Amino acid sequence: MVLFIHLLFGAVLGSIIKNLPLAVFFSFLGHYFLDLFPHIEYPIENIKNNRWGQSFFEILAVVVDFLLGIFLIWLLSENSFKIYASAFFAALPDGLTILSKFSSNKLLKKHDHFHHNMVHILKNKKIPKIWRFSTQVAWVVILIFLLKS
Repeated sequence: MVLFIHLLFGAVLGSIIKNLPLAVFFSFLGHYFLDLFPHIEYPIENIKNNRWGQSFFEILAVVVDFLLGIFLIWLLSENSFKIYASAFFAALPDGLTILSKFSSNKLLKKHDHFHHNMVHILKNKKIPKIWRFSTQVAWVVILIFLLKS
């Protein structure tokens, strides 16, 4: 799932759940929930394989994706600390995956294995791209509606 959808999901939970620790906790878990749905992701093979000289456009895509999420939250929400904290924690599992590429930490490696092999169970299934794209569009529409409410 692209990053801005995770950010929107966390922002919605942060706007609905009144308790900050619960909002952050469920936002973090929500990342894995969203990744269970069929989805597409932009390629980041150069980043994954530490080919930094060839990864400019991949890094740019990640930055633009993140900034789009922050912009939509700013535009559509009440902009409280809880909303941004929840959004951050909803995106954190992808950040932990990136950290695992730079670290030999066993916990980060286990998280990476869980995230990609257990949560992304539909990643290698032959599901047409239109359905993968459609699930993301549906989530965006739902989340924007909920964030505006």
